[in-house]
This record gives sequence, structure tokens and C-alpha cells, in this order.
Amino acid sequence: MERNDGADEPGWDVDPEDEISAVVEMAGHHLKLRREAAGLRVGEFGEAIGYGEDLIRKIERGARIPRPEYLDKVDEVLGAGGLVSAMKKEMREARYPKKARDLAKLEAQAVEIGLYSNHNVHGLLQTEEHMRALFEMRQPAFSQDELERGVAARMGRQAIFERSPAPSLHFVQEEATLRRTIGGRMVLRRQLQHLVEVAQLRSVTFQVMPLDCESHAGMGGLIEVLKFRDGTAVGRSEGAFGSHPVTDPKQLRILELRYGMIRAQALRPRESLSFIEQVLGET
Repeated sequence: MERNDGADEPGWDVDPEDEISAVVEMAGHHLKLRREAAGLRVGEFGEAIGYGEDLIRKIERGARIPRPEYLDKVDEVLGAGGLVSAMKKEMREARYPKKARDLAKLEAQAVEIGLYSNHNVHGLLQTEEHMRALFEMRQPAFSQDELERGVAARMGRQAIFERSPAPSLHFVQEEATLRRTIGGRMVLRRQLQHLVEVAQLRSVTFQVMPLDCESHAGMGGLIEVLKFRDGTAVGRSEGAFGSHPVTDPKQLRILELRYGMIRAQALRPRESLSFIEQVLGET
């Protein structure tokens, strides 16, 4: 059997300073105990599952996050009955930076999300190649491992569109973000095509803030407001409260007021969809 070493593949190493490292170490220890209980040495185990010894050792000591296909193969070879494969979701999320993990948890619990983006297409709306281009141009530059983890985290958050019941999602995008050729013209075209598709989802309201709008309540920057089933909410704005998440009702009312004004000043959803299609035709 051809071995899959995979030890140098970026995006799956564990940051020892991240609190998630303890979870990965526990998973690796569990896998080691299962291997030893089966009476298999690392070399024998590698032959059986088709992975190199170095990668297996790194995973078992918690220095490497096991990929989903690795867990499936281990489950099959050790006859774990799905108990090892069941770790896939947790291990996949372990790749995400802590900030992205925390944000994804909030988004997964929200029943309504309002988002205004002025610099870039919002992360929940980005295609993989568009977000990759954004990460690649960051300064100081990300390492390849940081880049891959960032892309994986942002792609993982987009599972919100598959939730059932779906949350109510409201997006307002600055026109400039729809015209900036991040990654090149073809990357932009595919990004715009994706926006056309997302904007037509029943759970999504999509609006464009045109450049020629004379009144604009969003000059303070990005705004996010997430509302939960129990009536609580959390908000954040680049231009208010030091960009820190807020839950105080008075502060939330300020963000909701600004966001409501932004939506009122932006193009209506039907006009916004036509606008995106127009920009796509010009690109």
C-alpha cells in the first residue's frame, strides 16, 4: 500500500499556545491507546492504514490534527464502529484560530444576523479563491500554515447556510467591495456570480450601498449584530466601543439604530441583485 506521509502539509499543525491543543492531545492519546490495544506497533499500523510513521507519531502525541480521512481509515482498520470517525467534526474545527472558533459558535447559535461590510466582501459570502487571495496579501505575511487554517476556518463558518431551520441573514455590502479585483478579474467574476446565487436564498436579504449615496450611517466601519433565540444579542462595530463585542442593551440599540439606517439608505434587495448582475456584466 502506498503511504500518505502528509507530515509537511500546511494547516494541520497545532499551536501549543492555543487552548485547543489540549483537545488535540487528548484525541491523539485516545488513538494511541486504541492502536496499542489492537497489538499494533507504529510501523505495522502505518502499513495497515497507509500513512507514514512520522505522521502517526505526531498525531498520537498531539502535535498534528488528524484529517477526516485519516480518522476514517483508523476507524476501519481498528474496527471502532464509528467511534473514531465521530471525532472528525471536532478535529476539523480544531484547525480554526481561536477567534474564528468563537465567532463560528456565536453564528451557529444565532437566529438572526445583520452584517455591514465596507472594506471586503464579508467572510460568509466569500468564495474560497477570493478569501485565499485576501489572506495571501496580508502584511506582515501569514505563514502557509496560518493561511491554510484561516481559509479552513472561514469556509467552515459558511456551513451556516446549510442550517435547518436557517437563520435570517441580512447583508449590506459597499459597492467598492464588488468592484475591487482581489485575486484578478476572473476571481472577481466568480465571486460576483456566487453573490448572485446567495442573494436569492430565501433566508438571505442582500443589499448594496452605492457609492453615490449622499447620506451614509456606516462611515464608522463594519457592523455585526447577532440575535439569539432567548432574546439576547451581541454586536460589534469597528467605529464604536473599541471594536469589542457588546451585549449591553443600550450599546446594542446604538448599533441596531446605525444598522437600520444603513439598510434604509442602501439599495433595496431587488435593486441590489440587478446591480450585482450589472457589475458582473461589466467585469
